[in-house]
Amino acid sequence: MVEMQIDGVKVEMPEGSMVMDAVKKVGKYVPHFCYHKKLSIAASCRMCLVEVEKALKPLPACATPVTPGMVVRTQVESTKAATAQKDVMEFLLLNHPLDCPICDQGGECQLQDLAVGYGKSSSRYQEEKRTVQAKEVGPLISMEEMARCIHCTRCVRFGQEVAGVMELGMLGRGEHAEITTFVGNTVNSELSGNMIDLCPVGAITSKPYRYSARNWELSRRKTVSAHDSLGSNLIVQVKDNQVKRVLPLENVDVNDCWISDRDRFAYEGLHTQDRVSQPMIKRDGQWHNASWEDAFAYVVEQVKTIKGRVGADKLGALASNASTVEELYMLKALMNGLGSSHIDVNLRQSDAALPSALTGTPCLAMPITAFNDLHVGLFVGTDLREEHPLLTARLRQAAKRNAKINVLSAHAGDLLMVANQKATAPSQWLKELLAVEVALSSSDAGDKSFTAQTARALTDARAKNKSVVVGSAVMNHPQAAQLLTVLNRIAATTGATLSILAEGANTLGAYAVGAVAKNGSLNAMQMLAEPRDVYFLLNVEPQFEAGNPAQAARALANSFVVAMNANFSAVADYADVILPVTPFTETAGTFVNTEGRVQAFNPVTKPFAQSRPAWKVLRVLGEQFGLSNDKSFAANDIADVRGLTDAILLNGAAGRSNTVSVEVNPIESLGLERSGRVAAYGADAITRRAQSLQKTEWAQSASVVGLSTNVYISLGLQDLAEDSAWVIVTQDGLKVKAQAVLRSDLGDNVVDIQQGSTLAAQLGSQFGSVSVERA
Repeated sequence: MVEMQIDGVKVEMPEGSMVMDAVKKVGKYVPHFCYHKKLSIAASCRMCLVEVEKALKPLPACATPVTPGMVVRTQVESTKAATAQKDVMEFLLLNHPLDCPICDQGGECQLQDLAVGYGKSSSRYQEEKRTVQAKEVGPLISMEEMARCIHCTRCVRFGQEVAGVMELGMLGRGEHAEITTFVGNTVNSELSGNMIDLCPVGAITSKPYRYSARNWELSRRKTVSAHDSLGSNLIVQVKDNQVKRVLPLENVDVNDCWISDRDRFAYEGLHTQDRVSQPMIKRDGQWHNASWEDAFAYVVEQVKTIKGRVGADKLGALASNASTVEELYMLKALMNGLGSSHIDVNLRQSDAALPSALTGTPCLAMPITAFNDLHVGLFVGTDLREEHPLLTARLRQAAKRNAKINVLSAHAGDLLMVANQKATAPSQWLKELLAVEVALSSSDAGDKSFTAQTARALTDARAKNKSVVVGSAVMNHPQAAQLLTVLNRIAATTGATLSILAEGANTLGAYAVGAVAKNGSLNAMQMLAEPRDVYFLLNVEPQFEAGNPAQAARALANSFVVAMNANFSAVADYADVILPVTPFTETAGTFVNTEGRVQAFNPVTKPFAQSRPAWKVLRVLGEQFGLSNDKSFAANDIADVRGLTDAILLNGAAGRSNTVSVEVNPIESLGLERSGRVAAYGADAITRRAQSLQKTEWAQSASVVGLSTNVYISLGLQDLAEDSAWVIVTQDGLKVKAQAVLRSDLGDNVVDIQQGSTLAAQLGSQFGSVSVERA
């Protein structure tokens, strides 16, 4: 520790700390622009100059290491420091445009705030200000006002150090310097929106939010993301009962101070034209508006009649894994009250053996923060950047410290870090893992194969933090139980933890309240393969979220379907009754993230029109069905429901386990087969309706058929222009015509049709064989 003084206050700091750290520790503030606690030090803005005793000139606090006996005076105690900071501010404002009244950053601009304290009332600079050409960098980020840029390079450093890709850089020198993309490229990082927050001026702004509201007009409310299982903490900004912007709420243990673009821009999907404003009933093939009373009465009459004819076992419920704990608890209570145990949120799981083979709740068996310090990781069946961008950012920090990252998937995408990857067809994952298991006992040091490198990394005695991480593609795989059995054995042999990355925002919450197949109840795939006569749907679009969309469409077409959804288009083709329920922004609820963290949240806006929170709709349905004796249906507000679920969540924490042990039988190759991927921006209903996200390259890749190199060449497509390569894909007797693109990162014989897309909705199982021919 080093003892020093800041404005006369003694403070002890660890050796190697900077003066800025000491200033913050004593509760002082030094103005700055380029400094950010999560980024490297650039010392380029010079705004944080302080006086250091015996130094010839003021020094930047962000880049000056503390030394024993150092005496520092900030602008509060030093005229020299204050004068230096005012001189720097004058330089920064020389070329800055005077457009604060129309700037989107107005009211929350660091430069604007500091200019009040350190700027002059008029400028001595009389020459013509510089101009910078606007840049078109994609649908999410606006760089149309780059004349405002003060060259702090925060955006550049974020790309290099956190996002892993240097999409922005600086060209030119002096006043001709400017931040731009390389050769006119667009910004495509899945974390790009964080550059908007980092920009201390209005140079980089949000394109969807641009000119839609002023900072001081917005109310700010906390919530939790519903778009992946990380559970990022968010600040939602609202004007006129409409979400206008989403920002990160810092939580070091979950999302740090970042959020993904999916979390940031998905709010556009809340403001769609097809929001259901009141209950609707389909009669003679035509939709009619109805009152809540009439809709409830119709549902009760129809369900009781059908139940009396076919029995309670013919009733089933399918729910989204992004539904809240309270909603799933009430749905489970309703189904039990009606005499059925068939309820499931795992709509894509295709292995009927998995529910009974899995002994506990699938979870991340380590803290989220442990990804930063991982020494060795084996990741199977997860598209890291698409599914878990913030976890991947943490993993990137571990890779910089020489962590050994091994990935087995259907494609070897660019993870923007050093990794040992193997792309192979999903049917062959079991064989690969068995080969890794064999190699654990004897691995040739000169063998550079994926199997040998993975085995050597996992058995390295120097590695302490080792983890085998299972992705959603494994959990949805037809041989999921067998894959988990081998992965359990590998983890046990090497002393690694076995972790499962849950697929939705609240999968662990669903397991806790029993809204999954267990103890002989049918899972979602079985309920659709052996159709029920009545289905209750909660926040589900089966054509995009079911493991086999065609099978789901057939099952629902001939059943009585009660759909609790926010959007008409989601269920209009097969529902008989639509009960409008609210998305997560309009209800109070609880999510349990992939590490088991319970996070409650409140609504950020009022319910749209006559829509109601799903837990309220289910409570009234229970009453209408005569289930008032059940304490679940006596709840008057969310606090009453939470009183019932809190104890369940507490008990559920003790039962988390990823243990599976079944007989293992690898299979031969299926020929051409699907990749099993889920579209990055197609995982949930809100994201699928977010217009700006759907214009990104990530979303556009889901609208075409990706072909591995050997398949692309075998079809003779290499001689065609890229936009002329069209193919017909056939699966289970269903055909779809689509544009084909070469994806060299795919394993041999893999056809990439991403689940959650319009293409996949026209075909069969997420996994399985397909045939492809030139159109």
